[in-house]
Amino acid sequence: MSGSVDHPIEQLAINTIRTLSIDGVEAANSGHPGTPMALAPVAYVLYNEQMRYDPAQPAWPARDRFVLSCGHASMLLYAVLHLAGVRQTGPGGEPLDEPAVSLDDLKRFRQLGSRCPGHPEHGHTAGVETTTGPLGQGIANSVGMAIASKWLAGRYNRPGFELFDDNVYALCSDGDLMEGLGAEAASLAGHLKLANLCWIYDDNRITIEGSTDLAFSENVAGRFAAYGWNVIEVDDVNDLNRLRQALKRFDQTTDKPTLIIVRSHIAWGAPNAQDTAGAHGAPLGEEETRLTKRFYGWPEDAKFLVPDEVVAHFRDGVGAKGRKLYADWAERLAAYRQKNPQLAAELDAIRAGDLPRGWDADIAAFAPDAKGMASRVSSGKVLNQIAQNLPWMLGGSADLAPSNKSDLTFAGAGQFSVDTPAGRNFHFGIREHAMAAIATGMALGGLRSYAATFFVFADYMRPAIRLAALMNLPVLYIFTHDSIGVGEDGPTHQPVEHLAALRSIPGLVVIRPADANEVAEAYRAALALKDHPAALVLTRQNLPTLDRSRYASAAGTARGAYVLSEAAGGAPQVILIGTGSEVGVCLEAQNRLAAEGVRARVVSMPSWELFEAQEQAYRDGVLPPEIRPRVAVEAGVEQGWSKYIGCRGRFVGLGGFGASAPFGQLMKHFGLTADRVVAEALDALAAARDS
Repeated sequence: MSGSVDHPIEQLAINTIRTLSIDGVEAANSGHPGTPMALAPVAYVLYNEQMRYDPAQPAWPARDRFVLSCGHASMLLYAVLHLAGVRQTGPGGEPLDEPAVSLDDLKRFRQLGSRCPGHPEHGHTAGVETTTGPLGQGIANSVGMAIASKWLAGRYNRPGFELFDDNVYALCSDGDLMEGLGAEAASLAGHLKLANLCWIYDDNRITIEGSTDLAFSENVAGRFAAYGWNVIEVDDVNDLNRLRQALKRFDQTTDKPTLIIVRSHIAWGAPNAQDTAGAHGAPLGEEETRLTKRFYGWPEDAKFLVPDEVVAHFRDGVGAKGRKLYADWAERLAAYRQKNPQLAAELDAIRAGDLPRGWDADIAAFAPDAKGMASRVSSGKVLNQIAQNLPWMLGGSADLAPSNKSDLTFAGAGQFSVDTPAGRNFHFGIREHAMAAIATGMALGGLRSYAATFFVFADYMRPAIRLAALMNLPVLYIFTHDSIGVGEDGPTHQPVEHLAALRSIPGLVVIRPADANEVAEAYRAALALKDHPAALVLTRQNLPTLDRSRYASAAGTARGAYVLSEAAGGAPQVILIGTGSEVGVCLEAQNRLAAEGVRARVVSMPSWELFEAQEQAYRDGVLPPEIRPRVAVEAGVEQGWSKYIGCRGRFVGLGGFGASAPFGQLMKHFGLTADRVVAEALDALAAARDS
């Protein structure tokens, strides 16, 4: 057996990880055994020796974090969580008197109800720091976690009270590094000199289709050196002493992130499957499993065998060390609390996911103004009013802050940098996909993160937004330039299908406000969410600030939809439903219909998701089922609107892409006008009478 193992118990522990992984995949008859078999030494050294981690306190804020970016190798993580004795946690992160991963969970890998799903899921299994599987996401999340740690240290550490000094370790594959997302994240991490970040690259030279030589021949070490990383190579992953030396070099590096390249052999020890593509994503089979266990010196017929001495070894290793580290930290925090009660209270709120008292107290009401302002402009004002009272709000834009109005301009906001890690303005660069994934990592680190760009570039971000929704993380996305209102930039920059795309993501709350006061209420609603991300969709062009003495209060925004303007003279005959900039079109159409003796109700519907969360009585009050003539107006595609307008309703929007021209001309050209709305309303009424 190659490599260097100082004590037989170490080899026994590593082989326990391997065989549990093999047995889990065999029991499920699906999964990925090869990588866990190869990388068991890495998991062993990290958890039992290297990391600041207490299995009894897996939500400890100052813990080191491990990210399995190659999430298909999930049995590697589940096996080590079981052996380390990690406890399951409650809703507030409090440890429970039960294991995060029991032996029964391992036996039920990939089965309904098991805490061992096919890919790791944050919030489902304690010890899983982020949901991974789509390659590149985990390593990008790890950059956000490392940033959050730096920020927390910058704001809260005091001489003699270094509460935050944790590291982030991410295990990544060839696929992670092939993804453009990985390159974006690595580039930014190098720029920021994130010395608390260590990626461990599994150089097994195998992909699903075969050798990496088919499509991947770059000099990875050279690439990362060019990014400004500390690059260390370990020729044999089974050489524990070389692994330890590499990790020691990481510990000693203070001015750059570290990439440790480990040479491994997929399905190591399997006589016929090792170094084959077939070992990536299929069980070994009964005979190959027996032969592999024979190679390990393992009882060939044993399944899910966990030797007592291995349990004791982890208990005396990570268990004992972690318990002392946590106790020392808790004692330090108690003393810190006496000297810095306000800062300690902030840390308590961060841990609980709460907002500080009075966080929205300074949001000012906007006076009626026929000219008004673009909702991106009112958004910038409200964002700054909130951020001053929400100290752990951190975010920025993909090089568009002046246009997005997403920069924090109040005194003391500062810029996040190597030298000013407590700064509040973060510069992501032109890296939209990484921006979204890094914002997720920041949120996982406890910060209220936000990410801003033009709405059309939500396409670049969608995979990361989806995972934030899957993890129930309160990330805020600020999207501006929301429609053909972009004007002269033309169809490449005019989002038409993007509202439908984001609304289709379960758990994501999409809000498209109609004026400045709806913007203010949209922020209140979005930031009040503890377990959902939210997307604000905002205009480039000016929107009139409505006179709320004439129209309903913008507070209705929090309920997703509300009656903005009731029909005069009796019950409404037709309902006009608008979002964002098109609400003004609906109000103009209401007046014209009134002149023709038609009673129209105008409903502002900034958020489908918030509206669906209301009780049925409220929803029926806003959209009475008996009033079938309805017209929805939105500068996007129709998809999804049938739920609210029904088969007798009409939609005024876009059936294709936009064009390059001034905004006003485009609105007329594409029929987003009061004239069109009036015509559709009258047609809907006529159809209802004839039926």
